[in-house]
Amino acid sequence: MKSIIGKFRLALFVGFMLLILTGCAQSIAVDNCVDASPYGFFGGLWHGFIAPFSFVVSLFMDEVALYAVNNSGGWYDFGFVLGAGILFGGGSKAT
Repeated sequence: MKSIIGKFRLALFVGFMLLILTGCAQSIAVDNCVDASPYGFFGGLWHGFIAPFSFVVSLFMDEVALYAVNNSGGWYDFGFVLGAGILFGGGSKAT
């Protein structure tokens, strides 16, 4: 029983720290995004990694978007899908 409580406390602490660290994420106004250079593969990869946290934060804050507004191509999309796939275990979880 103590093992379960300890694991729950650890998971709660890690979840809380991840929530706190998402406050450090950079946000750009939409007007500035349209004029800025588009994100590439590595931008999409990073956004794929932080997608679950961005989703949760976007439910409470309008300034946070799940997907980069100014992406303009397949490399960003490929990086986003790859980053999200790596985070969630890819295809290995299906077997």
